[in-house]
Amino acid sequence: LFDPAHKKPLPKYPKTIAIITSPAGAAVHDMLRILRARWPLTEVKLLGVRVQGTEAPPEIVGALRYANRYKVADLIITGRGGGSIEDLWAFNDERVARAIYESEIPVISAVGHEPDVTIADYVADARASTPSNAAEIAVPDRNDVRARLTALERGMTKTEESRLSALRERLTA
Repeated sequence: LFDPAHKKPLPKYPKTIAIITSPAGAAVHDMLRILRARWPLTEVKLLGVRVQGTEAPPEIVGALRYANRYKVADLIITGRGGGSIEDLWAFNDERVARAIYESEIPVISAVGHEPDVTIADYVADARASTPSNAAEIAVPDRNDVRARLTALERGMTKTEESRLSALRERLTA
């Protein structure tokens, strides 16, 4: 389950992201805010589940399977904000680990905060240190993309101006 050879690459510009987490937690609001700010072209679908307690693992597994069966997204983020190890335990459940492993859609695990590590983190295609970090990993920053495009535009303009100048000189000669 942990073999790096099984890891799928994340899409560079995801069209749709499914977030599998509690709809009531602060983590989901942080992710939505960051996703909207960084790359508003991505559609986000929230698949609300419990993220702690005995009911959480089957709900997380069900949401992962649903997302895959109906191809609801081209990237999945699953996780929750921080808490005690008991609060995070659903993400150490073997059923959750196997569902992440079986996912055809790449999965980012975003459980807890930096020191927190769960089995889901090892199985997922990418691990984020926090839910906010998952949103940063999931999409490019539109400001970076804009800057790159502006630099490419300047380079192309300079190249074409040089080419036209050389052609003018040749025509004059």
